[in-house]
Amino acid sequence: LLFSSLLFSSLLSRNTKKKKALHHRYTHEHTTRAMLTTTTMSTTGSSSSFVSIETKRMINYTKQNATTMRKKDTGRREIGVAVAAQHRRRARERVEEMNMNNNHNVNRRRGLTHSSSSSSSRGRERVIMSAGFSLSKLTSVLKKKTQSDFDRVISGTSKTREKLSYMDEVLGLWRLEDLDDTLDELEETLLSVDFGPKTAGKVLDTIRELVEDGKIKTGEDCKRALKETIVNILVNDGGDPTKMNVSEDEKIPTCVLIIGVNGGGKTTTIGKLSNWYKNAGAKVMMVPGDTFRAAAAEQLQTWADRTGAIMSKSPPNTKPGAVSYKAVDEAITMGDIDVILADTSGRLHTNLDLMDELVGVKNSIKKREPSMPHEVLLVLDGTTGLNMLNQAREFGQQLGVTGIILTKLDGTARGGAVISVVDEMKIPVKFIGVGETMEDLQVFEPISFVDALFPEEEKDA
Repeated sequence: LLFSSLLFSSLLSRNTKKKKALHHRYTHEHTTRAMLTTTTMSTTGSSSSFVSIETKRMINYTKQNATTMRKKDTGRREIGVAVAAQHRRRARERVEEMNMNNNHNVNRRRGLTHSSSSSSSRGRERVIMSAGFSLSKLTSVLKKKTQSDFDRVISGTSKTREKLSYMDEVLGLWRLEDLDDTLDELEETLLSVDFGPKTAGKVLDTIRELVEDGKIKTGEDCKRALKETIVNILVNDGGDPTKMNVSEDEKIPTCVLIIGVNGGGKTTTIGKLSNWYKNAGAKVMMVPGDTFRAAAAEQLQTWADRTGAIMSKSPPNTKPGAVSYKAVDEAITMGDIDVILADTSGRLHTNLDLMDELVGVKNSIKKREPSMPHEVLLVLDGTTGLNMLNQAREFGQQLGVTGIILTKLDGTARGGAVISVVDEMKIPVKFIGVGETMEDLQVFEPISFVDALFPEEEKDA
């Protein structure tokens, strides 16, 4: 705007000079004509009064034109000065507005305080005291469970629960004399839903010890102890699924890297995760890091439109590592991004070259910002059952998985594999997918999940 005002003033000055030159030329011509008329009249013997009147008339006409031109020039100069001043004022206002926006973005991320936690907690907890995204608000959203959420988990685990229902028949015939046979049948039932031999054996060894200690005397006692043992595995080994790692620096957004094998549902899961963060007041950026699958970026754009997130700029024919690096740089430069959700291409855990490429993506992110990624979430397809255990091992060793998202539980009877993965990998399951809609990505809550697998029988009044 400043440049435009200067250019306008320059053009106005040049135009004024041209008009002054034309005016002087016009005045000179009329003055010359008056002198010629005077000379001619004198030569022919005309009266001096006529010459004098004609000369005065031409001189007055010239003076009037000169006065008019000066007034017009003065008016134009005043208008030009006013316009230039108006442009400069608008430019200053625009600069001040940009500075105010930048200060607002910085202050939005600086609104932090540190509060002391209990003696059993880890040091000091970061609490964001802003009107937008906050760690406390995210935790509150993740912990908030409604009846409709529980109904979704119940519906999504119906196939696994149907197989486990045989356990009620076995426990209905409970007799201490038949303990070994009863435990064998319980083990077969757990294995049928992919609990895994190691985990199933661990659960039943606990049951046997409780029976020997006299703490289990009936089938109902056995079912109650079975559920408590499974919940203890999920809680003690998996930790609190509602605790999400976030950036410790107010100027650095939280980065979540999503990984997994082909067809596990990573892109769809990113869209549903974006909805969770949006509900916590976060501004989300999605990174189209899956550069191999056709239309992956378009699918991610659709989810961004649905959840109000923004897409990072991804030039065509760019390598995944470069896409992620540029996206992190863009988010940090913008200053108002709270969460980065980085998509990746599906990788078979048995292909070492592809796994190395995925490690390269993580290193590219870390190269731009050493504290990133703050979360590495592994998406596992629930329909693969215990096969997901091998995937979890390989991805965990290569990339340091911090949490698991289990998808497609509504389409499988192998939901018991969740317990096996947590038991062996000591990695928390943070979300489970029990349907197609955004609300069907549920925070994994161990007690609700176990209640859905082993519901209490309704007693007749």
